[in-house]
Amino acid sequence: MPDSRPRWPGGSTAGPAPSTLLLSGVRLSDGRTADVLIGGRRIEAVGAPGSLGTQGARLDLRGYLLLPAPAEPHAHSDTALTASPEHSGAHTADGIRRRATEAALLQLSHGATALRAQVRVTTGTGLAPLDAVLEAGRSLRGLMDLTVVAVAGPLTGRAGADGLALLRDAVDRGADVVGGRPDLDPDPGGHAEAVLGLAAGHGLPVDLHTDADDPALLARFAAMAGEFGAGVSLGPCGGLSRLPEDTAAAAAGRLAAAGVTVVCLPQGGCAGSRLRNAAPAGLLRAAGVRLAAGSGALRDAARPVGRGDPLEAAYLLAAQHGLDAAAAYEAVSATARAAMGLPGVRVEAGSPAELLAVRGDDLPGALSLAYSRIVVHRGRVVARTGAVREYRDPGTGSAHGGRDPGSGAVRENRGLGSGAVRDASARGPAGVLGLPRQGRTGPGGEL
Repeated sequence: MPDSRPRWPGGSTAGPAPSTLLLSGVRLSDGRTADVLIGGRRIEAVGAPGSLGTQGARLDLRGYLLLPAPAEPHAHSDTALTASPEHSGAHTADGIRRRATEAALLQLSHGATALRAQVRVTTGTGLAPLDAVLEAGRSLRGLMDLTVVAVAGPLTGRAGADGLALLRDAVDRGADVVGGRPDLDPDPGGHAEAVLGLAAGHGLPVDLHTDADDPALLARFAAMAGEFGAGVSLGPCGGLSRLPEDTAAAAAGRLAAAGVTVVCLPQGGCAGSRLRNAAPAGLLRAAGVRLAAGSGALRDAARPVGRGDPLEAAYLLAAQHGLDAAAAYEAVSATARAAMGLPGVRVEAGSPAELLAVRGDDLPGALSLAYSRIVVHRGRVVARTGAVREYRDPGTGSAHGGRDPGSGAVRENRGLGSGAVRDASARGPAGVLGLPRQGRTGPGGEL
């Protein structure tokens, strides 16, 4: 197999953004092979291989599929990685900042160049977790865009006044989105009304964390969202899957009419959910609901497994919910970006250069086995994840040793030592922001 490792522009690290960057020989989702020229933060041109000359850097992407970069619309950054022994007890402000940063870098390596972080803001937590995640977001500027949802505790009843004052403080502190958990409030409708009122007063979007298992309450949410206008997201809405199909379809129709975006979690509910069900994605999409998909919990105490991988979320939508590959990927890319208020991305001239290159020939293949990925944010390469696959030589029954991999062994990438089966996931020395490197790839460089 020929060497298919990407040839990095100007050395092995992302470095400063070049004036131009040519992605050469890449496959597009329509099956064409093309060169893609990036100038600054935008795509300048897409043309036939060899047709776009450039004085800038060149990245050979033969064997890769180029896609609009996905986004993560529902991450629990304040609790991420708390199930990991490495981070046990890391609940201080500095611990939250470091966990949120490491989790975001992991999600960036999967391809998410934008992330919406859900952060609890209650009388029990105070504003320390919010400040820590906001600081993490500032430290990641230039690598990815991180926005923060201040998720309120109770806003009605005896604790309501304190909770609402704290939520106002969170907005003043820099929260980008006003959020809440109406299911945990004595008056869920009043809770949602308070969140929407505060958001309207500050011109901010709304993101409500709800299981959506009460049709009457969901109808009330839809009515309030319709009056609020664009910018309302609900998720993970796993309770819809427990309702009779006709009841769920009627609720979905109301959400569609109100212009609400539903952010489902195909891996199942997260820490803020009473239910582990995933929302009925096919039913929602059939009703005309704008359907985005996120990853939710990432190795926290409530769900100690989780990858934070948008392509896994898309895979689950296609494998378990009946969406075709294009619709599934749209849920983690175009619709997720729209839900987050970000401009759309297409592989065409004039589009923002927010891109993901994945080893593979087509989208179904990329969703099935996306080991090697290259991530472009604001026109520069910001992350690379590589994988190496090796097999023993069946003719000798032994590893190929120092022989050329083409003589009896198959490898995706050359340059690593011999072995029966091997990937490139070992952690290296301290990397970006003093955190462990998130994947060494052998010769060719590291980020």
